[in-house]
Amino acid sequence: MTAKVSRPSGIILLLGLVMTLAGLSTPARVDAQKKKKAADGVRSEMIVSTEWLAKHLSDKNVVVIHIAGDRKSFDDGHIPGARFLSTKEILTTRNGVSNELPAVSDLQKTFEKLGIGDTGRVIIYGENSGLLAARVFYTLDYLGHAGRAALLDGGIEKWKTEKREVSKVADGFQTATFTPRVSPSVIVEMARVRDLSWQSLSVPAPGVSLIDARPAANYTGDDAGGLQRPGHIPGAVSIYWMQNLVSSENPAMKPVTELKKMYSEAGLKPGDLIVTYCRTGMQASHAYFTAKYLGYNVTMYDGSMSEWVTSEANEVIKGKDRK
Repeated sequence: MTAKVSRPSGIILLLGLVMTLAGLSTPARVDAQKKKKAADGVRSEMIVSTEWLAKHLSDKNVVVIHIAGDRKSFDDGHIPGARFLSTKEILTTRNGVSNELPAVSDLQKTFEKLGIGDTGRVIIYGENSGLLAARVFYTLDYLGHAGRAALLDGGIEKWKTEKREVSKVADGFQTATFTPRVSPSVIVEMARVRDLSWQSLSVPAPGVSLIDARPAANYTGDDAGGLQRPGHIPGAVSIYWMQNLVSSENPAMKPVTELKKMYSEAGLKPGDLIVTYCRTGMQASHAYFTAKYLGYNVTMYDGSMSEWVTSEANEVIKGKDRK
C-alpha cells in the first residue's frame, strides 16, 4: 500500500519539477513577469490596443471617451458606445494663459456627467493624433484617477484602418459619482520651474530634466510661435511630442526601445524628475504621458511658455543650446 501511495506522489513531484523548469509553473511565471515589468519600468497599462478594446467594448466596467473640440468628428463616426467630451470642459483661461486646468469642482461635474465613477477602466481617444486624449489622461492623473485610464494606441485612425465598426449614434448612459483625489505633484508652478531650471544645468548629475514639447523651431526661437519672447527655458531639451508617434497618419506610440533610446540620447536618465512644458500645456500633456509611460518621475508646467515669458525675471534662451 505504501509503494502505491508514494509512486503517484513521486510522479506529481516530478511533473511539478518539469513544469517549473519549463517555465510552466503559474506562480513562477507571474513572479517573472512582475520582475520583468519592474526592471523594464514601462507602465504598459497606460496603453490599450485596438484588439483589446474590441474585445472589451461591451464590458460594463469600461468607459470609452471621444475627446474633440466640437461634436462633428463624433457625429461623423465614433467607436460604438463612446461618450463625447468637449475640450472646453477640461480647459480654461486663467490670468491670460489659455488651456489651464479648471477648478476641481468643475472637473468633478464634467466626469460625473460622462458617467465616470470611481471604479472601472477609462479608455481615451480623440482628435489631433492623441494630443487631446493625453490631456484627458493628464487631467485624470491630476484628479487621482489615472491608474485606471489608458490611451487607445493608434486612436480611431487605427480603428478605422482595421475596418472596425464605427457608429453615428450616441448611446445613452447614466451619470455617476466621481471622487477627486487631487495629486498636486503632477503640476508645477512657475517659481518652482525657475529653481528646477537652474538645477537642470548643474554638473555632473542634476537629477532634473526639462522637456520642451514644441516643434524645434519654437525651441530655438526661429519661429516665435505667438510669443513676444521666443526661445526656451534654460536647461530644457527639445523633444517635439510628435516624435513619440509613428506618424501623424498612424498616431501609435513608437516601440519602447526606440522611445527609450531617443530620451536617453536627449540626456534623460532613469530616476530623473522630468518637467514637461510647451506653449500652453497641450503638447506638454503628451510629453508628460510618454515620460510617465516610460517609467519616469514626471510633472508638468501647465502655464508653460505663455506664462514664463510674462516675467522679465525669467530668462529665455534662443538657439539649439540648452543654456
